[in-house]
Amino acid sequence: APANDASPRTSSPEDDSGIAALVRRIEAFNKARSPGGAAVARESVPQLPLDREPRDGSRRRSERFAFATDVDGKIEWADPPIAPMVVGTDLVRGQERSALGPQGAFANAFFNRQPLREGPVELAGAERIAGSWLVDATPRFTRADGRFTGYVGRFRRPADTSAQDRAESEADRIRQLLHELRTPVNAIQGFAEVIQQQLFGATPHEYRALAAAIAGDSARMLAGFDELDRLVRLEGGVLDLEPGSSDFAAILRKQIEQLQTVLSSRVARLECDWSLSSAPIALEKQDAEMLAWRLLATIAATTGAGERIVLELGQDDGQLSLRCALPATLAAATDIFATQNRPSGGALSPGIFGAGFSLRLARAEARATGGELARDGEALVLTLPLLTGAAVPPSRVDAPDRATG
Repeated sequence: APANDASPRTSSPEDDSGIAALVRRIEAFNKARSPGGAAVARESVPQLPLDREPRDGSRRRSERFAFATDVDGKIEWADPPIAPMVVGTDLVRGQERSALGPQGAFANAFFNRQPLREGPVELAGAERIAGSWLVDATPRFTRADGRFTGYVGRFRRPADTSAQDRAESEADRIRQLLHELRTPVNAIQGFAEVIQQQLFGATPHEYRALAAAIAGDSARMLAGFDELDRLVRLEGGVLDLEPGSSDFAAILRKQIEQLQTVLSSRVARLECDWSLSSAPIALEKQDAEMLAWRLLATIAATTGAGERIVLELGQDDGQLSLRCALPATLAAATDIFATQNRPSGGALSPGIFGAGFSLRLARAEARATGGELARDGEALVLTLPLLTGAAVPPSRVDAPDRATG
């Protein structure tokens, strides 16, 4: 066959991945750029790598990078992927030594040669590095003569805490309101105690009795303010309960025994039905006692004469479950966490804001520990995570432990 035979030669896979393939891509690229090639569909034309959209990672916003500055506050080194975009950036930008405000935090630290923690800095430039940053940095000095050589540290993006900030702002407003309410109540309580204790002279018994009642009412109001503040912070995620270890079963037994002495006058009883010798939970003892008392005292305070309230304690899949039968007054409520039920009198009270508020606060405390408090038909169920690794015996109903007082 002649050497100049124009019959097409079937390309091999090696040609497609070698120089021939690159030549064909270049030719197609040139055709696409020519006026006559504009009508060619782009999807039918092989594209050069430089003509393709950059990978997602190349435009992804940087979240952190290390850096170092020179003695003038200009970035002289940074992590290699970021260096071309930030090297040469002046972090002080001619600010005066007396520069104040958050945006002058780095300049203030720089001029005073002090370490910097979470200093806000705004960077302009490429999409990857533009925007708000927090800077943690420390000054560098030579070992020989202590000469200042610049700063070394890291840039990091501020955390997205908008929801948390709103919760904290709401909690701050409530705390400010409670502070304004506490001030006059504290003053009234103080004056009442002065009269009741006759600190400034003899006082008729009638006035002392009135002063004692006022002091008691003031103390209950202050306790209510504390509970309201606690609820706001728990539901806003601002307050975390102290971690620790406590035996919830032992706490329940002790408190039920105390409550039973009060309920006996109504011919009512709290009857516990469980055989758990212990129920360790990851909660500090004082917080565990407050949670248990808030729940049990509310149940007991709303228990009517002759009622029998059964409490069942068990465990399932690493969760402790306390099931309390609802007293008739609570069972009749559509939403037990919003009911305003308040007993008319007696030694037990669900709190100044009523049973619904106390149960809502108990629910917030349970959720803060990873548990839950919810209504299940005619019962109220409290679930709490058991302490990891604790050996808890299985629940049995054939050997009940009954605390009847």
